[in-house]
Amino acid sequence: MKVNHTGPLEYSTEQNNLNILGFWIFIGAEIMLFATLFASYFTLVDRTAGGPTGAEIFEITPVLIETILLLTSSFTIGLAVHAMRLANKKAMLTFFAITLLLGLAFLGVEIYEFVHYVHVGAGLGTSAFTAILLTTLGTHGAHVTFGLFWGIFIMMQIKKRGLTPQTANKSFIFSLYWHFLDVVWIFIFSFVYLKGMM
Repeated sequence: MKVNHTGPLEYSTEQNNLNILGFWIFIGAEIMLFATLFASYFTLVDRTAGGPTGAEIFEITPVLIETILLLTSSFTIGLAVHAMRLANKKAMLTFFAITLLLGLAFLGVEIYEFVHYVHVGAGLGTSAFTAILLTTLGTHGAHVTFGLFWGIFIMMQIKKRGLTPQTANKSFIFSLYWHFLDVVWIFIFSFVYLKGMM
């Protein structure tokens, strides 16, 4: 295994570089998944079949809370990577834990939001609009849920093994994944919620 001592720890081996490249390819596939969901949403947004519209069911307060939580978590995972590059394991784990707690809070608000939609008659079977809305939001929420478990697993490895080229690589790749979810949420916030409230 060839080690590069001049760059960040997460790029310090050839395998690590290949892992990061492979993950960027995976992100490309994820972009296609969400692009398909957005295209479907824009096609079906007006097909309410007499059911509620976005303007009737969207509430600004939970959406703003979700956005603040996710944007803040994107900032804290950046701080975690910065601490990792300074070889500050304690600070890195602290910021990692804060990121995951913010992600958990985001999911809590999203669950509240889903319960609200069902309560006002906007379920999966109500209309094409509500079906694609819940599918798009649910897909993003499922990715956040997966990220929470993945992040916990990485924290456990760092506590056990310390900051090694392998754990640093996994942590950095996780940060890319988390930033990607944040970017997807910005699109959801802008083109689903804000546009739907108008």
